Amino acid sequence: MPPPNLAASLVAGFLTLQLALMAGAGRAAETDADPLAELARPGRLLLIRHANAPGVGDPAGFALGDCRTQRNLDAAGRRQALRLGERLRAARVARAVVYSSQWCRCLETAQLLGLGEVIGLPALNSFFGRPHERAGRAAALRGLLAALPADGPPVVLVTHQVVITALAGGYVASGGGLILRLDGTHAPRVLGEIES
Repeated sequence: MPPPNLAASLVAGFLTLQLALMAGAGRAAETDADPLAELARPGRLLLIRHANAPGVGDPAGFALGDCRTQRNLDAAGRRQALRLGERLRAARVARAVVYSSQWCRCLETAQLLGLGEVIGLPALNSFFGRPHERAGRAAALRGLLAALPADGPPVVLVTHQVVITALAGGYVASGGGLILRLDGTHAPRVLGEIES
């Protein structure tokens, strides 16, 4: 049997080690949590790229009100959007204010999320092939972001890669996006990224 001081030191050391391991496990659990859970907090925004729609840009003869003339979601894209909606509900986001580009692939993505009414917003429309529209589109969206309440319900913006790059920089895959914290400014802080 070890001397009393040694026994007390061993017990104290064991307890310290156990507490450190428990704290580390807690941090690992926080790190592994779905970033979409952040959207259940007030003043959060999800900026997503439409789900998978094979191709680039839009075909010749594109008409805004006619989905037959556009590049649209395929079966994989529809599954992506439905799965994202399920993930949002699992993260306790069952309703949101949803704005979408007027392009059919964005509107369909937004509708398949199943979070409520989808509002078409021209500021979210693509300007692919028209770079001169970039600055005006980004300014309009920054104005919207500044006007959204910092303590309001979750907001989802469904748009195109060129718009996301103009607004927040970087690249996200189809069906992926960025989570932002609304703060009354034109440049809310990016809190994380989600994958499709």
